Amino acid sequence: MRLLIASDLHGSIESLRFLIEKARQTKPHLLVLLGDLVYHGPRNPLPQGYDTPSVLREMPDLSALPCPVSAVRGNCDAEVDLSLLPFPVAENAWLEADGLRIFASHGHHLPENPPCPGLKPGTVILRGHTHIPRGETLDGLHFWNPGSLSLPKGGSPRSYGFYADGVFRVLDMQDREVLRHVPATAEA
Repeated sequence: MRLLIASDLHGSIESLRFLIEKARQTKPHLLVLLGDLVYHGPRNPLPQGYDTPSVLREMPDLSALPCPVSAVRGNCDAEVDLSLLPFPVAENAWLEADGLRIFASHGHHLPENPPCPGLKPGTVILRGHTHIPRGETLDGLHFWNPGSLSLPKGGSPRSYGFYADGVFRVLDMQDREVLRHVPATAEA
């Protein structure tokens, strides 16, 4: 199974267009959006290409892709923004890919490290929020973060995630690999 994963677009039309084109190229089975789609947020600078009206006008292009969209709400996603999106947005979502149980969340209500109450070892915690790419296993939990296509932090590049053939990778906008993580269940 192939998952194309993006987080923290924060109203950047350039990032949305990049994501749409990347979905057309990679033909994922599922496009996963990890929140903070429209508004830049009160503590963030305006991202390159910040244009919320255009983002909202072009967001239906995601629904026209030949793959479904699974989206979760971020801390900067207001009710008014969500009401204008062409697909449902959940607080969190459970996904399955190649035998992996994936808990998708924006991540602002989750701890950065274990313990993570209610999540069993082997679970992938797929989150955004920090704008910093991540792929590691701690206490049997797999922590994945695609970074941000619009407002990277911690010295990381603008990036997105891609899962295929048991491997989670974070790639920059030139498709250079930033990191890779193979969960223990996929290594066996």
